[in-house]
Amino acid sequence: MFAKDLERYGPHAESATGSASALPPSPRKSRRYCRRLARKHYENFSVVSRVIPGPLRQHVANIYSYCRWADDLADEAGDAERCLMLLGWWKRQLYDCYQGRATHPVYIALAETIRKFNIPVEPFSNLLVAFRQDQRVTRYDTVEQLLEYCRYSANPVGRMVLYLSKCHTAEREKLSDSICTGLQLANFCQDVARDWDRGRIYLPQATCRRFGYDEATFARRECNDAFRQLLAVEVDRADGLLRAGWPLVAKMPHEWRLPVALFATGGLAILDAIRRQRYDVWTSRPTVTRAEKLRLLFRWWWRLRFSRGAELPPDTIRERGAHPRER
Repeated sequence: MFAKDLERYGPHAESATGSASALPPSPRKSRRYCRRLARKHYENFSVVSRVIPGPLRQHVANIYSYCRWADDLADEAGDAERCLMLLGWWKRQLYDCYQGRATHPVYIALAETIRKFNIPVEPFSNLLVAFRQDQRVTRYDTVEQLLEYCRYSANPVGRMVLYLSKCHTAEREKLSDSICTGLQLANFCQDVARDWDRGRIYLPQATCRRFGYDEATFARRECNDAFRQLLAVEVDRADGLLRAGWPLVAKMPHEWRLPVALFATGGLAILDAIRRQRYDVWTSRPTVTRAEKLRLLFRWWWRLRFSRGAELPPDTIRERGAHPRER
């Protein structure tokens, strides 16, 4: 699917703009393209989009489509050299968009979002820093190095949401960064096997050395006591960041509290699923089922509608009876 879109809208198509048939798509077609892309690819979009304020769903789809294209250019476009070339092209398209020269359907739709909400270029360009880094860096020695990567790979998305909700402040930004980094770390714990298959390890090497889990053991995909212990540490780290960012829910405009609560508790539910599997993410990828997502939706809709739930950190572990953490 992405290969066809790249052929149709990528730099090769851009070089053929001399004919009338190659004119940029209309804003209406561009918006429809972004909606279709978001619905098709984003596993949580179908649930979360229902609670995003209606007038903003198109803008969320526009931003998601930007991120989706950048992610696919980094992971699906071929070897590292070609990926870097295409990411450079995508960055030039971004700056063309800010200068009123958008030609790609994603940027034509995104330009409307940028203008309406006055979103600066930095969150978009920072994401590309992370995607370019993925072509050169496949291991992170310390937690600090990994958190610095998350500063670019995850935190910009939360900042975009703050601009969409027209409540961007330094205090909210800090809380948003905590949630977004926690979500990214939860994803790293969930996707150890997938990342290994791509030649990447997003678990800090220092933690791996601490428990004696080396790359030879990664290659054997062993879920032994050492792996369970090191993953428990990283799961707890992600858990702590998600809970530290929870006060953001109460500080958001009313219509944004439920979406933010669902993103945070969705991350906690993934961590809970990892614990229930006793940290064996090699045998099967822990997931949150659609039914579980809907339960979270109704639970937090009720709490935020009829109680002071936004002020209380979620406790999904005790609520769902997860296995105790191993040490």
